[in-house]
Amino acid sequence: MSSRTFRPDPTFYPSPSMAQSAPRETLAYVVEIDATGRTPDALVVLDLDPSSPTYAQEVGRLDMPNLGDELHHFGWNACSAALCPTMPHPHVERRYLLVPGLRSSRLYIIDIKPDPRQPTIHKIIEPQELEAKTGYSRPHTVHCGPDAVYMNALGSPSGDGPGGIFVLDHTTFDIKGAWEKNRGPQHLSYDFWWHLGHDTMLTSEWGTPNMVEQGLNPEILLAGGYGHSLHVWNMRTREHVKTLDLGAEQQMVLELRPAHDPRQTYGFVGVVTSLADLSASVWLWHLDGTEWKIQKVIEVPAEPADPADLPPLLQGFGAVPPLITDINLSLDDQFLYVSCWGTGELRQYDVSNPFEPRLAGSVHLGGIVRRTGHPRSDEPLTGGPQMVEVSRDGQRVYVTNSLYASWDDQFYPAGIRGWAAKLDVQPGGGLTLDPDFLVDFGEKRAHQVRLQGGDASSDSFCYPNP
Repeated sequence: MSSRTFRPDPTFYPSPSMAQSAPRETLAYVVEIDATGRTPDALVVLDLDPSSPTYAQEVGRLDMPNLGDELHHFGWNACSAALCPTMPHPHVERRYLLVPGLRSSRLYIIDIKPDPRQPTIHKIIEPQELEAKTGYSRPHTVHCGPDAVYMNALGSPSGDGPGGIFVLDHTTFDIKGAWEKNRGPQHLSYDFWWHLGHDTMLTSEWGTPNMVEQGLNPEILLAGGYGHSLHVWNMRTREHVKTLDLGAEQQMVLELRPAHDPRQTYGFVGVVTSLADLSASVWLWHLDGTEWKIQKVIEVPAEPADPADLPPLLQGFGAVPPLITDINLSLDDQFLYVSCWGTGELRQYDVSNPFEPRLAGSVHLGGIVRRTGHPRSDEPLTGGPQMVEVSRDGQRVYVTNSLYASWDDQFYPAGIRGWAAKLDVQPGGGLTLDPDFLVDFGEKRAHQVRLQGGDASSDSFCYPNP
């Protein structure tokens, strides 16, 4: 089955400003997890057309053929990066979603064509093949690059490190192998992204599978053993260039969001928590002359709480940590969205000046203590805004509430009922909750959202804004 076209895919755009004029999304794909492992995880299709009678409802799904995958992050086989001058195969098609199982190490290639509402499995890569060809396991982040699909993995098949990146052909999905030629001191892995016009890749750190799969390990945390660094790489030579250490106090350096404008050499990364005071933070990396540097630009403090309202893991602290678990940057590079999964808050910052972000909006949903409800729900919400996705025009923001099953159970021990919500962005800044959009996944859990045709975290651009 061909995945090539005779002209560039119409969902590809040379620059981020051109992508902002793309048609409004009408479908979303959400990974749905059964934390008990008794039924398969699924890829659920949601109707996002407000004029449709099935708006904010499930209109399609694909159940996986295996149990216990724990689907997590996923992404497209091809995107606007295919228009880069160095792209050797410009007529690839945004047709397949690569959906890895973070716990099973199995990788599903999902075809959303010819019926986007009824996706089908095109290919399955079993963990043994991934191990044999890369030495990695627990695949995590997916990015469509100019020449291939790049994915990373948390560690080795034994559950230890190192984690790293591997590459697949974006038409045949044959694994080409591990990406790194010289990893230097890099050992932990979580996210990766790049500045294509500057031949630079950044990678972040969480922990090896053995450090995270059974839940947050307090001993490792208090010892500062989770990731606290970024790594700078030369994309052309695939060699480690520099470590940007935030300090062992800063634990779990997760989601990376570089500026979309390819002329810019900065980006943001979220840090889950500080050992000093349970605050969470966002840091800015930037190129200063010829040297990559990093500095904290946002800090969200922990909120005092009655220990009786807290899970056992937090009762000794008497506070609920914000837990910044995801961030997302609008295509115009103006607004940064920050998920505070612990306090149940989605923050919007104006980052027009990336060195001095300004809080522009905030909405509460769920939260360990607040448990803020939604107009369409009779019960308080469990979990909090976690994965966040922004439409290409920057006017709509979608959030889901599950982090990772074993971690969900520690921070929300009463259980998480999966949901997805939508927020509308006000002109010039500010957020309002769409009272008509709440998708209830019941006892299943919702992780990441991808928007049909692309979104603010799926594409890379090589041409500057006009």
